[in-house]
Amino acid sequence: MAARQILTVAETAQADKAAIAAGVAGAELMDRAGTAVADAICARFRSQPVIVACGPGNNGGDGYVVARVLKGRGWPVEVRALADPTADDAKAARALWDGPVGRLEGGFGEALVVDALFGAGLSRALTGAAAAAVEAMAQASERVVAIDLPSGISGDTGKPLGPSVSARVTVTFHTKKPAHVLEPGRSRCGEVVVADIGLGETASRLFENGPDLWLSRFPWPNATSHKHARGRLIVVSGEAWSTGAARLAARGGLRIGAGLVTLFSPPDALAANASHLEAIMLRGFETDLELEQGAGQVDAAVIGPAAGVSETTLLNVLALARTGAALVLDADAITVFRDDPEELFSLLDRDDVLTPHPGEFERLFPGLLAGSPERITAARKAAERAGAVVLLKGADTVIAAPDGRAAVNLNGSPWLATAGSGDVLAGFIGGLVAQGMESFEAACAGAWIHAECAELHGPGLISEDLPGLAPGVLRRLFDER
Repeated sequence: MAARQILTVAETAQADKAAIAAGVAGAELMDRAGTAVADAICARFRSQPVIVACGPGNNGGDGYVVARVLKGRGWPVEVRALADPTADDAKAARALWDGPVGRLEGGFGEALVVDALFGAGLSRALTGAAAAAVEAMAQASERVVAIDLPSGISGDTGKPLGPSVSARVTVTFHTKKPAHVLEPGRSRCGEVVVADIGLGETASRLFENGPDLWLSRFPWPNATSHKHARGRLIVVSGEAWSTGAARLAARGGLRIGAGLVTLFSPPDALAANASHLEAIMLRGFETDLELEQGAGQVDAAVIGPAAGVSETTLLNVLALARTGAALVLDADAITVFRDDPEELFSLLDRDDVLTPHPGEFERLFPGLLAGSPERITAARKAAERAGAVVLLKGADTVIAAPDGRAAVNLNGSPWLATAGSGDVLAGFIGGLVAQGMESFEAACAGAWIHAECAELHGPGLISEDLPGLAPGVLRRLFDER
């Protein structure tokens, strides 16, 4: 399976130019695109009145093709134009439309609306007649099919530039663009259909996160596997009244396949942890030196869930960094370095993983998220600065590696909005890293499996449910490998 790429607006334009240079006429690409949109409409809607709203560029040209194809299939079609076409291929498509072209004004009634005004390349807010048309279209969002991207949304950021459309279905071409995967653009697109119009291979380091990105390298056991060979993971517990988060992470690591999971616990927390653990081993420690010595032979370590924002946590992170184990740092293990992020970065290497939510991200990388055009850029810069994998949580979770690779998670679940779910995610990632999975791929796989677990359960999910849901997702992945 090939990983599904995401291309920027400029990269997509380059792919268009390459196809044309290779001998495919621009008009032919436009015909393929418009036909693909018509096919998507016919597959989802019964025959009904359609209004195609065409802009002056190539997006409008696609619209004229849609109108021609739907009319040829017996659909009642009306075309309204914002202005005459300005691009040569769009002019040719307009010439092949044999019906009238009205002015783009007023409402759309109960008709199905094809938004062919402006595609992903829009760079400024719409004004005048264009803004009025978009605002009228916004009132019919459940009946809108957008070509490439709902008009008014930036293709590279997913942010509205001003008045903008929301669509029920968006048909784009070749690959998705950042706006199809980043909020709020992602929600504005509705169902996204990616149509192959024959542009060929295109290089990219940005991907949709899914099994096709990492399943071929998932660490399944074989006939000779034993518990030590399947990965040794440790999780560091908080104090006596803050132990649950670490247990959630430990259970996540065990369920995801780590062969041996040990919860390292301060003395006052031993009894609480012992009363809740079976397959997870328990080991007490009092000092950072004891932690370092005890963790000397492990493959990966998770620290941060309810660890406490304290000098003790800072020293424990420093101790684990000296062991050579791959680190998964979450929550308090991130926040404890807020006054000196560079101290943390000096400890990290490319096998380590940081899993911040936006607030924690701001503590380590002040101003970076707000100062970036979108989350992908922010996560990439953070990973480069930290020298480690960064998983920036959110509805559109972004995972970035120091070498510039990045993936956007598209199966995020609202059921994960519950206390402790992030602790399980840290455990999933730690468990996969402990089994030898490359850290970027482990973070991608952990995030995807985490969300699939939540969707498998649905309403009523609490974080304690997540580890027990992992086997069902893993069984499906094993069968699909």
